[in-house]
Amino acid sequence: MPDSVGTHAGGDPDERVLPNARATPRVLVILGPTAGGKSDLAMELARRLGGELVSADSMQVYRGMDIGTAKPTAAERAEIPHHGLDLVDASEEGFTVARWLAIADRAVDEILARGRTPIVVGGTNLYIRAFLEGLDEAPPADSAFRASLEALSNEELHARLAASDAPAAARLHPNDRRRITRALEIAHTTGDSASARRTAWDDAGVTPRRDDLFTVILDWPVEAINRRINARVRRMFEVGFVDEVAGLLAHGGLCAQARAACGYEELVHALGDGSRPPRTRDLEDAAESTKIRSRRLAKQQRTWMKRFRALRPGLAIDCDETTTVAGLADRVTEALVRAAREHA
Repeated sequence: MPDSVGTHAGGDPDERVLPNARATPRVLVILGPTAGGKSDLAMELARRLGGELVSADSMQVYRGMDIGTAKPTAAERAEIPHHGLDLVDASEEGFTVARWLAIADRAVDEILARGRTPIVVGGTNLYIRAFLEGLDEAPPADSAFRASLEALSNEELHARLAASDAPAAARLHPNDRRRITRALEIAHTTGDSASARRTAWDDAGVTPRRDDLFTVILDWPVEAINRRINARVRRMFEVGFVDEVAGLLAHGGLCAQARAACGYEELVHALGDGSRPPRTRDLEDAAESTKIRSRRLAKQQRTWMKRFRALRPGLAIDCDETTTVAGLADRVTEALVRAAREHA
């Protein structure tokens, strides 16, 4: 099925916002930890600014992975145009950040051409960094080298990577054959490990490739975001997450990249081969493991976000239990007005 940017009908701008907030076209980029309220804020800003949303979540590209990725609901997608969702089947191997970036760039250009406001909502740090800066020129595929690895099992490939690039091996799941092969290929072609190239990119300052960006960072205290994560995972399991994963396994399965998503890997293990009903204890363990892994992801996201705080124009907001979506949207629209005046 061809890539789609998923355009749907959207409403008119909310007349409450000051007109000069839209005087200078901006591409909003909303960042924050998982369960931090990014999507709710993006929806409210889209209502006020006549916006359309572009997902920067590497797992929302997969069809059928809805509950576990906190994908926007059908009602939300009917109200506000969304892009970058449901691009490939969950069983399809090989979806890349480069492929997503091409789709996102096209969506942003089309949204701006319609006189509307693109709002990029970030859940995946690599996708956000790629959108802000573009992608590092990676070496091309080496078909001969890849062919030399075909006879190796997943475990053998992972062990080979661990011997030469331990950080990459620790980061990649043993079943993620595509990424492991690519890491080995990069080292073979360039003489530098994939981790060394990644570290150099991570350590460099962020230099945006566009001059029309406005970044919004939602920052949460550890205890508060952990409570929000725990509550989200409980809701996921209450509203059908187990059935969602069981259905995906029964109809094509999940590719290694999709399976590695928080919650999905844990449930795949709990559900087993489907020959017997899952045990309650296994499902409870899967839920707890999902909470732990999601909290670790939030910690990683917070570390990454520090490098984006220096971007201007932009706004970093310290959130707490009293934070409301309307209050956040007010602060963002006020900051947009100030940025428009300074640009004038």
